[in-house]
Amino acid sequence: MKWKINSDKISFDNIGISQKKWSEVLLKILSKRGLKNLGEIENFLKLDYQKNSHSPWLFQDMQKAVGRITQALEKHEKVAVFGDYDADGITASVILKETLEKVGLEVLVYIPDKKSEGYGMNSKAIQELAQKEIKLIITVDCGITGVKEVELARQLGLDVIITDHHHVPEKLPTALAIINPKVKDCGYPFSDLAGVGVAFKLAQALFEKLLPEELDQTKWFLDLVAIGTIADCVPLLDENRLFAKFGLLVLSKTKRIGLQQIFAVARLNIDENNLPTSRDVGFKIAPRINAAGRINHANLAYNLLVEKDIAAARVLALELEENNANRQKMTEAVTEKVKAMAADKFASKKFIFACQEDFPIGIVGLVAGKISDKFNKPAAVLQKGETESVGSFRSIPAVNIIEVIEKCSELLLKFGGHAQAAGISIKNENLEKFYQKMDSEIEKILDGQETDPELGIDVEVSSGDLNFELAAEIEQLRPFGEGNPEPILASRQMEIMEVRKMGSKENHLKLFLSGNSDDPKILEAIFFYKAGEFSHLQKGDIIDAAFNLQKDNWNGNQKIQLVLVDLRKE
Repeated sequence: MKWKINSDKISFDNIGISQKKWSEVLLKILSKRGLKNLGEIENFLKLDYQKNSHSPWLFQDMQKAVGRITQALEKHEKVAVFGDYDADGITASVILKETLEKVGLEVLVYIPDKKSEGYGMNSKAIQELAQKEIKLIITVDCGITGVKEVELARQLGLDVIITDHHHVPEKLPTALAIINPKVKDCGYPFSDLAGVGVAFKLAQALFEKLLPEELDQTKWFLDLVAIGTIADCVPLLDENRLFAKFGLLVLSKTKRIGLQQIFAVARLNIDENNLPTSRDVGFKIAPRINAAGRINHANLAYNLLVEKDIAAARVLALELEENNANRQKMTEAVTEKVKAMAADKFASKKFIFACQEDFPIGIVGLVAGKISDKFNKPAAVLQKGETESVGSFRSIPAVNIIEVIEKCSELLLKFGGHAQAAGISIKNENLEKFYQKMDSEIEKILDGQETDPELGIDVEVSSGDLNFELAAEIEQLRPFGEGNPEPILASRQMEIMEVRKMGSKENHLKLFLSGNSDDPKILEAIFFYKAGEFSHLQKGDIIDAAFNLQKDNWNGNQKIQLVLVDLRKE
């Protein structure tokens, strides 16, 4: 793997501060994140909930949306929240449902079945809602591509408010209001909110308008906002960083019985003394919420999040846990099959495209992500039906996959998504044409570009820099995630003093390293799942190490630990 070391030169005069306030190492890390002046740095490190929040009324259509919802309240109309089946859409559905009920509306939540209905609004669901005397539909995490569906709703006498955050197509639906930060001239200063973030802004506006005395209570929604935001892999910058940071704090003291039961079955020790991390959400909590829609129906996860009874929540959480275990097995099996196809059929290609009848629709996105990461190429995995195929795409930073898909949209029935993740439905007769055109467009984009995996190093350090003070500074950068990854440091010429295998399967390595400075301390380093690959390492070897710097607490003892990301033997 190629190392790309940050070469930014820090001018303390330009920053306007003395070197004593923050270390040069931290400033280089911040510089790589585009933070190069005092105001930006202090805003990033010292988040203030009020100061760093944007007003929901900055959305151009927010007044229209709140006005129509107020009208529904006055006329005693039934309102439907049309959600999505992933963690972002489910958490957004819960927030909006609880908000609408709080202001006095009768609310029905409709989450489509991933297998039979697919993503987004559909005609059958619209007709079903009309038959139930719904007069207003509010979408969350979907709707921006629903031109036909919104028109059908209008013909049936239903108004539609769209709240979404996905890529905006050329033609917009004729909805009563569209609240999407990616819509041109929408007025909102931050375009990267998750679907749950957009729903939360609508909730804030409704509280301000209809329940101003309880506006402060909206902070209790932040546990769900953090889960949806982190799960959807939007950049944890600007307002998303605010949602994640304060949301994780609320999550540690959540009042939601369903979340407490997820913690219990996942064996997560979370409370006010053990704050959850973005990694806990991304790898433990969100996958379990997502598993419902992938294996059966997302209503299981939705019902768990709104459940008030402990015994009922326990039953739902255990069912969700079983779904998640099944999801893991299915994903592993299909990933191995697609890996073999990618290594064979697509070895010389820039784009991997796998479409088979036996690929379960619930996991194609997960598999596409694993394949894209493994081969460092854009990848698509589709389930092939009798006449149509449906699937997901994952991409690499050099390729904005939704823009490429849009260039091929004449061959598609439906599409939507983001720069790095998208979904489509397509007639089988167009599969080959679509693949050829996508492959050609991606070849053009990547022509002459290196696509070998590259490891970005935030800063190169001496082992003498690795101390509790620096680890504490790095802690200030949390929560880590998309757009704000955990910093990777590199240190050269480190000598291995001892090598140990760890874990029940002995598949992890623990190295004891002597530094490359006058500092005599021995540093502990952990390399997860690499015992086989680096079995040749031995005492006396000299290595260059790339790592995350963390504080490790074990039995009341605190020490510095390097969590290795990569290493090179001299």
